[in-house]
Amino acid sequence: MQLGLFQAYGIEAPKGQLLKWIGNKQRFAAEIVSWFPREFGRYFEPFLGSGAVLATLSPSQGLGSDIFRPLVEIWQTLVMTPDTVKAWYESRWNRLLQQDQVAAYEEIKAQYNVSPNAADLLFLCRSCYGGVIRFRQSDGFMSTPCGVHRPISPKSFAQRVDEWHERVSHCQFELLDYREAMDRARRGDLVYCDPPYHHSQSILYGAQSFDLEDLFETIARCKDRGVFVALSIDGRKKTGDVACDLPIPEGLFEREVFVSCGRSMLRRFQMNGKTLEAEEVADRLLLTY
Repeated sequence: MQLGLFQAYGIEAPKGQLLKWIGNKQRFAAEIVSWFPREFGRYFEPFLGSGAVLATLSPSQGLGSDIFRPLVEIWQTLVMTPDTVKAWYESRWNRLLQQDQVAAYEEIKAQYNVSPNAADLLFLCRSCYGGVIRFRQSDGFMSTPCGVHRPISPKSFAQRVDEWHERVSHCQFELLDYREAMDRARRGDLVYCDPPYHHSQSILYGAQSFDLEDLFETIARCKDRGVFVALSIDGRKKTGDVACDLPIPEGLFEREVFVSCGRSMLRRFQMNGKTLEAEEVADRLLLTY
């Protein structure tokens, strides 16, 4: 069995995020992990995204998965050949030095939209506006404009690659529907779910077709098998005054806590970068144990 409760054992979150991603839990992954069981078997993260919670936990056995192929390929390459990930980033970063930053970004984005791939997605998520990877529902094209600041240097990014490679080196990464991934979990295993926000992420990949009731049914099957499940889901927004009303089955979860997420980056993107003191978000962390 591997140990959770990182605070008791001196485990720290990564110094910087590898991928920028909407809903990224980097700043409060430590608090989420502190609610995990002290002992568990294999760790599963079926809505992988930025992988911040997985990397903070740094499990000795783990499976990270997602339905988004270019994203999964980034993680697979990070484990197998981290120098390739560094080269992907550096080659595209250098293009920004050779021409106008926005023009170079738009060329890379157009290249990605013609043929979605891990290398272009890696750079785009680090350089797009607000780290909000957004896709048009009409055709699936990435539509986020270029960010206002130059992305971090290849040297700084390479240091992050090394740290994240070490943290996830004992994990497997697969292209899987969350139901298939979670059905692999057995008694004593731990599953952490961080699905798209039900109330605000319809513009993001997969979110428009995501069925919350299906997720609850899958969690119930896990619980019946003795699997520990922790679920991050819509909690409170607008400084805590509004609680999102979700159809949570009675008796499915044993505990509920709220984790402060700060201001909503998605709303900042939608409001053209304005400071949004009234758009604070708190995730609801639901635990089956």
